[in-house]
Amino acid sequence: MMGQLPLQIFHFMPTGSDWQEFQILNIETLEHYPEKILWCKFSSIAWSKDGKGFYYNRYPETKDELNDENQFNKVYWHTLNTDQDSDEIVFEYPEDQQMVFYPSITSEYSYLFLYAGRGTEHRSRYLYKDLTLPNSEFKWLLHHGDALYSFIGKKDRQLFFFTDKEAPNGKIISLSIDAAESENWTEIIPETDESISTIKIVGGHLAVSYIRHASYVLKLFTMSGEFVKEIPVPELGTIVEISGKEDGNELYFSFTSYLSPTSVYKYNFSTEQVEAVFKPSLQLDRSEYKTEQVFYYSKDGTKVPMFLTYRKGLQLDGKNPVLLYGYGGYHISLTPSFSASNLLWLENGGIYAVANIRGGGEYGLGWHEAGMKEKKQNVFDDFIAAAEYLIGNGYTTSKKLAIMGGSNGGLLVAACMVQRPELFGSIVCNVPVLDMLRFQKFTVGRFWVTEFGNPEGTKEEFDVLYGYSPLHNVQEGVQYPPILITTADSDDRVVPAHARKFAAALQDANPQSAHTVLLRIEKGAGHGLGKPVEKIIGEHTDIFAFLFKNLEIKELQ
Repeated sequence: MMGQLPLQIFHFMPTGSDWQEFQILNIETLEHYPEKILWCKFSSIAWSKDGKGFYYNRYPETKDELNDENQFNKVYWHTLNTDQDSDEIVFEYPEDQQMVFYPSITSEYSYLFLYAGRGTEHRSRYLYKDLTLPNSEFKWLLHHGDALYSFIGKKDRQLFFFTDKEAPNGKIISLSIDAAESENWTEIIPETDESISTIKIVGGHLAVSYIRHASYVLKLFTMSGEFVKEIPVPELGTIVEISGKEDGNELYFSFTSYLSPTSVYKYNFSTEQVEAVFKPSLQLDRSEYKTEQVFYYSKDGTKVPMFLTYRKGLQLDGKNPVLLYGYGGYHISLTPSFSASNLLWLENGGIYAVANIRGGGEYGLGWHEAGMKEKKQNVFDDFIAAAEYLIGNGYTTSKKLAIMGGSNGGLLVAACMVQRPELFGSIVCNVPVLDMLRFQKFTVGRFWVTEFGNPEGTKEEFDVLYGYSPLHNVQEGVQYPPILITTADSDDRVVPAHARKFAAALQDANPQSAHTVLLRIEKGAGHGLGKPVEKIIGEHTDIFAFLFKNLEIKELQ
């Protein structure tokens, strides 16, 4: 709820597309406002103080060869109870057609900030506008685009930002809005060995969540950066969100783990006590299951963490079915989170393993950069080493080992399957990127060249991509393990052609293979955003039926 009106924006994703439709609801009267806000994709909203309207970013509705649907992002002002056609353009930047601008407003509603970023690039810029001055213009702030910047909050004329400039694990700085040059920055919280994830100003403090070996911790600092304490969290897990009033006396955080659905906890600044204020009705019997963290070494000697969740009393006899999950890209950290569908796996004696491989953000920017572009093979080596660790330490055998990943993780499992087909018993490859020579030619694929490299750039980039591209490395006559490839007909992020071509290549390379190649295409769905529960249940049912059959899991344990 923003402003003085109890309003809520609802997002709708037609047929699973990344395109969003905004509708407005008064949550006290349940009145639906008549207007619909279209042409939004990964958009953000910033309400005015009086709640009579909001700023938002979207793309133009016109689509032609010169102005396609993923270019020329603009910021608009919308007044409630008016048609979208009446919305005013607040900011546009035709000088860079791929730049996207996300609006936010300071807590006292004095400044409008625009986060400016390009695709999936791990760099950003900012603009700001003084809302207290009539006819004020936007001004650039942190405009060099030399690092990632994220606005935290404002106190008087001082602005607080997160940045990874000269600090791969992140640091917190303050700067004057009147003198934002880097030589005038004040370092509030310096970089540490742990990677910063989330920062909020709550109760006159900086509440900072860090990732420590792929699990979250929560620390409090004064506004000048002095360490106060570490707030205890229940177990190895993930802080999903931090909230609370800037001048309040309570801090709230939501927390989840592999064995705990997301719950909400409250920290009281006066009593310094933590208590649960909300827990879902679904709770596991913690006496039956456990999560442990192990560390293993990759091909080049890099130490990599991995989480294992399973039923207590596990026997290391090599007979356990294992589902190994990974992602390895875009600075995304795979920290513990609850999945109801994984309960079926655990209940049937399965081990759920998550490898925190390079390419993610578990150990900051350096961990990400060690698994991107020309170093992408490190990601596959890390994942293969995780599989070898599980086999070598008696958790499972190749026949009982399945690997699963989606999107960039679909690329991961497909590349590992092509490189080491004998190592795995089954593959689940969801909404994957598989044609590494043409990915940039479809929908938003051109944004990914900052992660993968450009196959149309240099010979060196082409050679790297061709060297691991799953589609181009399928070999005739090789017995690849059974594979289930999933996609959706409305996926406008990773087009279904990737999955279709790879399935065809596998079938063509070895038509006499005894192993299954299945292609599952969901109708009326996309990359996953906004997928209804009914479709999710159907997809997970098919995935686990595939795994149970091919790993020979015959009955409930």
